[in-house]
Parts: sequence; structure tokens; C-alpha cells
Amino acid sequence: LVRHRSQLVTDAGGNDLLKVDARGRVSVLAVFPPRLVPSPPGIPGLPPELPMQAVPTSVAVGPDGAYYVGQLTGFPFPVGGARVFRVVPGHRPQVFARGFTNIIDIAFDRHGRLHVLEIASDGILAGTFSGRLVRVNRNGSRTVLASEGLFAPGGFAIAHDGSIYVTSNSILAGAGQVLRIPPR
Repeated sequence: LVRHRSQLVTDAGGNDLLKVDARGRVSVLAVFPPRLVPSPPGIPGLPPELPMQAVPTSVAVGPDGAYYVGQLTGFPFPVGGARVFRVVPGHRPQVFARGFTNIIDIAFDRHGRLHVLEIASDGILAGTFSGRLVRVNRNGSRTVLASEGLFAPGGFAIAHDGSIYVTSNSILAGAGQVLRIPPR
């Protein structure tokens, strides 16, 4: 994401949000710590809880000028365990929205509504990779804009007319698609 001739970069391996200025200098804007989550059932030898990495995958500038960061989450990839954080440089990241699963991309539309794309709404461990695009309305309610036909979506863009273009089949070589979701 380009912002004032700088690049904002989510570092999924380092669990942080970075700023790269026009001269290539890198600074850390936020670090997303791991959190304890219940261990998945059926795997012998695991403790009752595991530390789950944040795995930030996307960043968008919100209508308030703050940075919003979506997280994929690490193992065990719990359904409903992904969050969107609000980041104001110099302050600790705050949870803005929760209850998502394996976020792969986020963006705001021209009305200031957050859109969240999940690569696997049933969780990566389910192996189905059924994706979902959800709009978080300004009052906090949520609208599922698309789920049918979204297999392992990889990203999306919102056009000026409100149409949304979503990639599908992102993990299948030679089978990628771009789907158009009409404005609503």
C-alpha cells in the first residue's frame, strides 16, 4: 500500500506492519503478538492451549486515516479466530473487528465500510478453501457479499462504481479467475 511516497507492508513471518520510505529505510509501525487459543481436537500430545501467531496479510487505510491490518492467523487456524486491527503509529494496535477466519485481504469502500476477504471461511485445516467476502457496515453489522463460487480467493479490488473484483482459485495453477460482484 502506497501512502505519502512510502510503502506499508505486512510481514506475515515477522508478525508486524512495516513502513518503507522513499529512500528504502524500514521502520516498524506495529507488532502483533501471538495469543493463546484452544488446541485442535484429535491431535495427540498437544497441550490444552497453543500460542497462535498473528500472521498479518493485508493493510488498508481507513476513512479516519488509521491503518487497518487483517490477520490470517497461524496454526491451528481457528474458525472465527482472525481479527482486523486498527493501527495508529506510536500506539498499540487495537482490535477493530473480530470473528473472521483466515483473512487474506481487506479494503474500505468509498462509503467507509470495511470489506474482509477470507481465503477459507471454514478454516484452512478443513481443506475446503471455501472463501467469503464480508462487508462490515458502519453500524457494525455484517453482510456476506459473496461465498458461492469463491474457492481460495487471493485478493480483491473495489471499483469506483462499487463493483468488487475478486480473484478465485488462487492456489490452483492455471485455473485462476476474476469474479465481478455487482454493487449493493
